[in-house]
Amino acid sequence: MTLAVRAQAEELMDADDLSADTYAAVVADLARVNTVTMAARPTLAFLDRAMRGRNHLRMLDVGFGDGDMLRRIARWASRRGVTVELVGIDLNPRSEAAARAHTPAGLPIVWRTGDYEDLAGDGWDVILSSLVAHHMSVDQLVAFLRFMEREASCGWLVNDLHRHRFAHAGFPLLARLARWHPIVRHDGTLSIARSYRPGEWPPLLERAGISDARVFRAFPFRLCVERLR
Repeated sequence: MTLAVRAQAEELMDADDLSADTYAAVVADLARVNTVTMAARPTLAFLDRAMRGRNHLRMLDVGFGDGDMLRRIARWASRRGVTVELVGIDLNPRSEAAARAHTPAGLPIVWRTGDYEDLAGDGWDVILSSLVAHHMSVDQLVAFLRFMEREASCGWLVNDLHRHRFAHAGFPLLARLARWHPIVRHDGTLSIARSYRPGEWPPLLERAGISDARVFRAFPFRLCVERLR
């Protein structure tokens, strides 16, 4: 597969007929992928910058999947003595079921199923997404960028993959060694092919009317877009 142009094929986990049990197993393994690849590191570093002495955070996570990022953020906040209102929204109702099943009681997280646009005007300090941008069409992504720019008073972050040939070649080997779910092996490789390169983000930001976001790489093979106010 050439990586010169973004892949457009649909991922298996997005299939409407995927059973809830299979979906839960897939997103649980994706949470393990996130742990191995240190996916939370750029998000938590962004939150350190965004807080800037604040002691309360109202945050929206769009496309939460298994909910592992919000669980990490809840622990991050607890260690720092930051009070948080954490809300995750995902279009797929199977995500809410999986996240609830995998989340210990007592964490300050609200899981919702629906469209993020329905939460406009709810007073968000921060909006973020992880491994979501490459699932969107270009038009959907531009609309999402506009939403975050409009609704996040302190800032927003897109934490996604970097379309890179080493990552694309290496992930199948890692997935086989780790014995992750076959759908994770397939979709993880395709996700890398569907993701963006650094030079492809500025035109998207320009279309969204955003001139002062920062595009940066994070080890290993993460590509993030950050906007701080």
